[in-house]
Amino acid sequence: MYTSRRPVYSMIINITDNTLTLYEDNIYLKTYSIALGKEATPTPLGRFKIANKHRNPGGPYGVRWMGLSKRHYGIHGTNKPDSIGKDVSRGCIRLSNEDAIEVYDLVSIGSIVDIMEG
Repeated sequence: MYTSRRPVYSMIINITDNTLTLYEDNIYLKTYSIALGKEATPTPLGRFKIANKHRNPGGPYGVRWMGLSKRHYGIHGTNKPDSIGKDVSRGCIRLSNEDAIEVYDLVSIGSIVDIMEG
């Protein structure tokens, strides 16, 4: 009997060049420009998982929220699209709302998110 398998998505967030790279089954899929934490509130480094997902969280979180396994941090859309590419957040990873929807629709709870330099 044939059973279909859902692809496994993972992400690498490069804090040096403000990018989020999405992989499908460990194969490069796409790179997105992102905003990261400012010097006073940096984005944490390490390996995390998507812990929760919410549509239309409101406020500064844009149209999608993907919470990380590190409490109070997540990947989300933004109501300030001009912030993309800059280090201006309180540690979260911001995508344009369009990109946040695209990533949200692909990743699942448990997807790996590696945040690293270089």
